[in-house]
Amino acid sequence: MGFRSFRTLLLVFLAVSGALLAGAAPASAHAALTGSDPQQGSVVTKAPAQVTLTFSEKVAMNDGSLQVLDPKGKRVDTGGATNLSATTYGVKLHSGLPDGTFTVTYQVVSADSHPVSGAFTFSIGAPSQTSVALSDQAVGGGIVGALYGFARYISYAGFILLVGGAAFVLACWQRGAGVRPVQRLVVAGWLALTGATLALLLLRGSYVGSGKVADIFDLTLLGQVLQTKSGAALVSRLLLLAAAALFIAVLFGAYVKRDEAAADISDGAGDDTSDAAADSADRAAEKKDLTFGLAIGGVVVAAGLAATWAMAEHASTGIQAGVAMPVDVLHLLAVAVWLGGLATLLVALFRAPVDAQIEAAAVRRFSRVAFGGVLTLVATGIYQSWRQVGSWSAFTDTTYGQLLLVKIGLVALLVGIAWISRRWTGQLSEVPAAEAVAAAVVEQREKKRSTVLTDAGDARRRGSSSSAGSAKSADSDLADSADSRRAAQLARQRAAVATARDKRLRDADPHRTGLRRSVLAEAGVAIVLLAVTTALTTTEPGRTEEAAKQATASASQRSGPLSLKIPFDTGGEDGKGTVEVTLDPARVGGNEMHVFVERPNGKAFDVPEVKVAFTLTAKDIGPLPVTPDRIATGHWSASGVQIPMAGDWKIAVTVRTSDIDQATVNKNAQIG
Repeated sequence: MGFRSFRTLLLVFLAVSGALLAGAAPASAHAALTGSDPQQGSVVTKAPAQVTLTFSEKVAMNDGSLQVLDPKGKRVDTGGATNLSATTYGVKLHSGLPDGTFTVTYQVVSADSHPVSGAFTFSIGAPSQTSVALSDQAVGGGIVGALYGFARYISYAGFILLVGGAAFVLACWQRGAGVRPVQRLVVAGWLALTGATLALLLLRGSYVGSGKVADIFDLTLLGQVLQTKSGAALVSRLLLLAAAALFIAVLFGAYVKRDEAAADISDGAGDDTSDAAADSADRAAEKKDLTFGLAIGGVVVAAGLAATWAMAEHASTGIQAGVAMPVDVLHLLAVAVWLGGLATLLVALFRAPVDAQIEAAAVRRFSRVAFGGVLTLVATGIYQSWRQVGSWSAFTDTTYGQLLLVKIGLVALLVGIAWISRRWTGQLSEVPAAEAVAAAVVEQREKKRSTVLTDAGDARRRGSSSSAGSAKSADSDLADSADSRRAAQLARQRAAVATARDKRLRDADPHRTGLRRSVLAEAGVAIVLLAVTTALTTTEPGRTEEAAKQATASASQRSGPLSLKIPFDTGGEDGKGTVEVTLDPARVGGNEMHVFVERPNGKAFDVPEVKVAFTLTAKDIGPLPVTPDRIATGHWSASGVQIPMAGDWKIAVTVRTSDIDQATVNKNAQIG
């Protein structure tokens, strides 16, 4: 049952992680473009001196991150993007640019380490054909993106096994430090985290850049990565892993030897009980000091490892970053203590030798520790959810919110199964002594039978060696071959008996069997939970996504014509009325404008002249005059009215009711 169960868990691990990570990798942009100057799709009358882009958060750029291409695909920017304000970046353009459509491309890295790319166009004078062809593949996708996502998953899994396994041994089951399967689990966690960190360092340059497999081993890109925040976090993680290796060596080396030395003193006390008692007390004091030192050192190393994620990802950017980073460290440590301890308990229940079966007291201690971890996990998770989601609508309207709901459901399921495990733990007892005695008797009988058969074989071999002649020698060889086969068969039988004995001892307590099954179910859910958590770290937070949507909507919020009614009074006889201006579709680019002039009673007012002007004060653009043509009584129209960029425009209308009487009225409106 144990092997099949672990094999099933491994298949679930690979299937779930592959599906979630492959689906989430291409859409990992955590900074969104919220504005630009010139505006996307706009037509400007003269060439701008520079192009600026505004993002929802800080981004990292290099010389090639922001490019402006002419209709033939030639770069017309001077290179070297500059940071103009907190989230606005610009690149200067060459002078004397011709009319036509220009393409702006950007490829940057958001403050939480994820790549962002995109492109848009604007035109000078009038739109034209362009030969610029952009790749459909999103940055951070492809084979490199999938490998990077898988390495992230392995790094989280390794951290959980390393920290959780060591915490389980120190806090709950110190005797487990000498159990080989537990040692292998913790060391496997260290190896997984170290290997994944090295892989992330190599993949990082290609992941945020070209996305080409050949660039993975480009040392120039690796040098650039080492100068970034993410590169510094990964290097710091490797240094801390070196300290973690020393911690493991002490935990599974000197720590275990002190236990063995204490046991030898206890067994060989003899008549000098006073000296033995003194030595035992000294050993206990030394072990207590060593345990305290390991606990302090382990907490420091574990917190440092957790901080390498907090300092470079979601927690390091956005609101309340100073609070979010330590909260994120606590969250990661709580996850590791709970899920890593759960994995160690699973190994102890299924793989630990019979003579090193985990005690009921150790299981109960872990139950209490895990409960504290769950409380910490819930408290920090609530804060993180509020910080990253921000509104109830984001739970259902954003990918991050939907994944978070799945995670909450999985945590609730895991807590439910853990409650069942706590019930089994409360009823747990040690392996019955009678069963242990019976197993020992069986083992002694098997050893005696093996000794008898071995002696008989030796006697036959000695008799065969004293015979002479080639025939007798051949018979001796056949006898030796038969004895070897019987010895091998005996070894297989002894192994089968030992396995049956171990299974019988493990199953002697029905509560222990129930605990193994519930812990196995917990581990299965935990694997899926870890995959969802990894997908969350590569998904744009709900708060950021909604803010980007609102910013984009404010730049193109009108889906129909703009209509403004403004009263006027020229001061002369019959000089009062109302002017209505409509602009369709009221967006950047060409628009259809209509002007209607009415008397106070609502009838059409046939005035001599109407003029309109548009001014964008914030950008010092305008006034842009428009003289509409008279269509009918009280109705004027103009087509192809160009709005160069989105913004809060002042629309000024001049109405002349006689040769000397006229008035100019204005009103502001959002266009674009």
